[in-house]
Amino acid sequence: MRFFLLLLLIGLPTFVRAETGDELNLSDFTQTFTEDFDSLAVSAWGPGTRWIAHTPWNGDFGSAVFVDPKPGFPFTTRDGHLRIEAAKGADEKWRSGLLASVDRSGVGFAQQFGYFEMRAKFPAGNGLWPAFWLIGLDRSTHTSEVDVVEHYGHMPARYTASIHVFDRKEPKKSRTIHQRVNVPVNSLYEGFHTYGVKTDSEWTRFYFDRREVASVPTPAEHRQPMYMLIDLGLGAGWPIEEAPNPSYMYVDYVRVWQKR
Repeated sequence: MRFFLLLLLIGLPTFVRAETGDELNLSDFTQTFTEDFDSLAVSAWGPGTRWIAHTPWNGDFGSAVFVDPKPGFPFTTRDGHLRIEAAKGADEKWRSGLLASVDRSGVGFAQQFGYFEMRAKFPAGNGLWPAFWLIGLDRSTHTSEVDVVEHYGHMPARYTASIHVFDRKEPKKSRTIHQRVNVPVNSLYEGFHTYGVKTDSEWTRFYFDRREVASVPTPAEHRQPMYMLIDLGLGAGWPIEEAPNPSYMYVDYVRVWQKR
């Protein structure tokens, strides 16, 4: 298996370290968050649930609407796995699910620096867009975002990891680094894999199956508490006409550690 840096766009530090393949070492970390999906505490907007089913800023994205949870859709739990379902209704509109770990007031789980990990199995199909993200709590001037994994279904032999700094006042000053991670074709659908990121004030390091695939300097705007988003989206600018209906993303767990 080989891993490649895909693209550097302007603005972020241009010194990017190549992947090392080093195994993740958490010997000096303490686990601070565990979600094993034996059950699911979710509501549309909170309060009082561990997850809400929308982005805290109330902005859907992609070609599927993220809906309020109802019994059996879009979330179900069984045998310690979360299933997120995307389905097209009789009205020809796609609906799917998103989980956020803080509510609109910023109440919930967020953490500055540490190691964030999801273990998941993705659905196969053109137009599908499963993802695991971190978003900075402070969006007053910038939106700070880490895309731990974004998988585009028409590319079955790779996924993308990214860091973004979106300037909310002057969008032209926004900055992005994208990375492409090559994997054996269809392997993301055939079994569970871990997708992780370890952040500190200096470096942001990406991991696949607990092996480092790349690292970049941490932007100053990312030095703040970040919360988690998990979703099964559609589109991302790609056609969705061939997306399987329904489609299912399975998540085994989400866990977070912090350095002691």
